[in-house]
Amino acid sequence: MSVEERLQDVKARIEKAERQARRPKGAVTLVAVSKTFDAEYIRPVIAAGQRVFGENRVQESQAKWPELKTERPDIELHLIGPLQSNKAADAVALFDVIETVDRDKIARALADEMKKQGKAPKLYVQVNTGLEPQKAGIEPKQTKAFVDFCRRELGLRIEGLMCIPPAEENPGPHFALLAKLARECGVEKLSMGMSGDFETAIEFGATSVRVGSAIFGAR
Repeated sequence: MSVEERLQDVKARIEKAERQARRPKGAVTLVAVSKTFDAEYIRPVIAAGQRVFGENRVQESQAKWPELKTERPDIELHLIGPLQSNKAADAVALFDVIETVDRDKIARALADEMKKQGKAPKLYVQVNTGLEPQKAGIEPKQTKAFVDFCRRELGLRIEGLMCIPPAEENPGPHFALLAKLARECGVEKLSMGMSGDFETAIEFGATSVRVGSAIFGAR
């Protein structure tokens, strides 16, 4: 299967999952995760019509995406990996959506940079639904207070929540928890689901799914 065929297969699976969940066609955005792949691998996916991409690292993204975004100004680029405060300026400059806001220091750094640069990337709060010590994300019980802090203290517009369930657990309860937290916080967007579980995420209300290996192949 070519990368273009794999992209179409994933899109077809998303449409089928939307139908089965009785959700409107197009309710779910596909974020194609292009981390570790060079521009030469990404261009065919862009040529096949994909416009939304996700990257894990700011530095890696700076090496390939400015040129690609110049070629296709309608591309939307998501940061889906952990953000260090010293990379906040670069992240605000390059990314259209930052999905990994997870602590006061990052939120403050982003607020400062957005004012300085006059840019307003869309922001999601990452929630560590599995309370995994090695994983980024705010604890579920602290999520509402943190979203309120970002909005009231820093004037940030938080539009969604994001999670990465523990690899060895059933993802369903984690997706259900994120959807519940989103309702409590009054946010509409839910970034959840990856190559192995995006259909389940759609069933639980995902508005975007982050799919890499099912499109680009093994890294």
